[in-house]
Amino acid sequence: MTNRTLQLNDALYAYLCSHSLREPPVLAALRAETAGMPRSGMQIAPEQGQFMALLAELLGVERYLEVGTFTGYSALAVALALPETGRVITCDIDRETTAIAQNFWTEGGVRGKIDLRLGSAVETLDSLASNGEIFDFIFIDADKENYDAYYERALRLARTGGLIAIDNVLWSGRVADPAHDEPSTTALRALNTKVASDPRVSVSMLPLGDGLTLARKR
Repeated sequence: MTNRTLQLNDALYAYLCSHSLREPPVLAALRAETAGMPRSGMQIAPEQGQFMALLAELLGVERYLEVGTFTGYSALAVALALPETGRVITCDIDRETTAIAQNFWTEGGVRGKIDLRLGSAVETLDSLASNGEIFDFIFIDADKENYDAYYERALRLARTGGLIAIDNVLWSGRVADPAHDEPSTTALRALNTKVASDPRVSVSMLPLGDGLTLARKR
């Protein structure tokens, strides 16, 4: 028994993956291709992708929105878990990395479920809100300095009872180190403090991947 979350060394992490991870071959192939890229660390961990897919199943998600696509792992993981009628909208500004994403979405047989929006995510989210769009599950994983703007828009776009997931909230531990005061870290600290006491949501911060906050819209 333990009264705090275990720290995972390499052996324990390997055990966790071997006794939990059911990564489809297309997701494993995407992860392998991304691993050779300069910004490979931006991809979520496979156990996080599986967790998000499970959340989508538990919530009966039909409409999923994400801010930050990169090479498309999270969008693919969730799209595979959605019913045939499910829809994904994902926002990014990088044509090169999202071209990789689209290739793997096609390979995974879910390209028809996914609507990629290239351009300013704030503008995309505002447009979706203006059109009355509502989502069951929203994932925020993009530029950290705009996280508060994304969070506020996610609250407008989520249905009552919908889930907002915010990635990188532990930021490799930098949020807890006063010596780090770069803009991204400062923005994450501010949002973490805000969400922790936000009466509009029920909340839990999990030590999964680089830290994942789950906020359910009340």
